[in-house]
Amino acid sequence: MLQPKRLAPGVLVSGQIAPQDVPALAAAGITRIVGNRPDGEEPGQPAQADLRAAVAAVVGLEIVFVPVSGMPGPDLVDALEAVTAAPTAGETLMYCRSGMRSTALWAMSAARSGAMAPDAIIQAAAAAGYDLTGLAPVLHRLAG
Repeated sequence: MLQPKRLAPGVLVSGQIAPQDVPALAAAGITRIVGNRPDGEEPGQPAQADLRAAVAAVVGLEIVFVPVSGMPGPDLVDALEAVTAAPTAGETLMYCRSGMRSTALWAMSAARSGAMAPDAIIQAAAAAGYDLTGLAPVLHRLAG
């Protein structure tokens, strides 16, 4: 079973989700899903179209794709901020293959917006099982 991990109030992260996970995610209070995994990255991964169809069957749930290949750049941070600028009644789940890219993207957005201090971001990521110590200089620069 999928076990999302909390990064901050209202923000969770996980590895790849599947269409059959969608009803349980909605039942757990997720109202927005942000897919950070590009289609076709690995054989057998669920296609965005299949995830979009599963989400469309659940009232009050939305899915947005902000695919990330490698380290997120400023354009992807902008895209995430545009997606998350609109309030949501529940929680947002970000996913990629393992959750690491999603965590890095969230961290860069949180640092740039001033939502959290870089050291707090690194600690929150570590508590969720993601090591962002190598991203510390970038987070400090973004928070600058």
